[in-house]
Amino acid sequence: MDVIQDLEYRDLLFQVTDKEELRKALEKPITLYCGFDPTADSLHVGNLLQIVVLKRFQDAGHKPIALVGGGTGLIGDPSGRSTERQLNEQNIVEAWGGKLKDQLSRFLNFSDGDNRALLANNYDWLSSISLISFLRDIGKHFPINYMLSKDSVTSRMDSGISYTEFSYMMLQAYDYLNLFEKEGARLQIGGSDQWGNITAGLELIRRSGHEEQAFGLTMPLITNSDGQKLGKSMGNGIWLDPVKTTPYEFYQFWINTDDRDVIRFIKYFTFLSKEEIDRLEKEVKTAPEKRVAQKRLAEELTTFVHGEDALQQAIKITEALFSGDIKSLSASDIQQGFKDVPSYTVETKEDIGLIDLLVQAGVSPSKRQAREDISNGAIYINGERQTEMGYIVTEQDRIEDQFILLRRGKKKYTLVQY
Repeated sequence: MDVIQDLEYRDLLFQVTDKEELRKALEKPITLYCGFDPTADSLHVGNLLQIVVLKRFQDAGHKPIALVGGGTGLIGDPSGRSTERQLNEQNIVEAWGGKLKDQLSRFLNFSDGDNRALLANNYDWLSSISLISFLRDIGKHFPINYMLSKDSVTSRMDSGISYTEFSYMMLQAYDYLNLFEKEGARLQIGGSDQWGNITAGLELIRRSGHEEQAFGLTMPLITNSDGQKLGKSMGNGIWLDPVKTTPYEFYQFWINTDDRDVIRFIKYFTFLSKEEIDRLEKEVKTAPEKRVAQKRLAEELTTFVHGEDALQQAIKITEALFSGDIKSLSASDIQQGFKDVPSYTVETKEDIGLIDLLVQAGVSPSKRQAREDISNGAIYINGERQTEMGYIVTEQDRIEDQFILLRRGKKKYTLVQY
């Protein structure tokens, strides 16, 4: 199975220019690229598909270029948006671009082999070209009617689009021309919302007098079965930065995948074989309650993004929460597993009565309610029920002398920090 066949099997080939000629070109190693604009301080799961596809090409012997949009990130891509992007200051875009470089370097082989990956930043060439030169040498190849026909522009005609965003496709097209001429890049990949920008680059290469054929390829935008887009814009963005989205949260995101989506996501994001995917698909149909496919998806992606140690920690936290064995967790585990629960910081490490702590931490609204909660067996300290009315919370209750996890009822957690 060649790389095009593999993409087709995984339903990752959404749009492609001259598929048969591209297939022939891929019989020998070629250079391809994908751009990542620094619109935030981390990549997210919406970017993960592009990274995975770059790796698929590299594993097939081709040379990937990961392009950080330090220049285009200052302008803002109108593709897929109904409103103008906020323009960020240059120092912010530079800082974010540096973080994206660090993340991208974890996923591709940049160190050895004839097809080792290249990391580039389009600020290096976009910042040095003068406006007059750009308009004379590049702008002349872009008829207004051609630009107005692009979805990224037509979709914004009613709400309005600035000249800044209108010019974005020319900048991205120039990226392709530059990488075509300097690095021999003959294929640009991206999400389906990038189709207009990609084809603009192909047109610029052709109009610049190059006879060697270049290609464009897009993957589908990733949505779940409810039609929600995966990425950073859903309000529950799943980031690749472990500080913004912990490995445990990342693992939980995938393990909670809907049965309707799990096989599709396994095809998209993992490198599992067709035979194993077929086996997992049968598991979903015959024993969905076991969630075998979801576990495998979560394991594969957590390992790919965060490493084996982070996966094992995520599994440990998951199992401890399921069993209630909180005391088996480390302070680091507690920080990950209970990152978003209400917390209370104790100013002193002196012993304190449980009733007083429950009220101070906001677990129970009053001492009377705290007594009632303890009497009813509703209070847990680090996963263990505590029914002793006069119980004193001491150093022995603190996990690594840093945390106590209080629980009221089945789900109301409060993290006490020292």
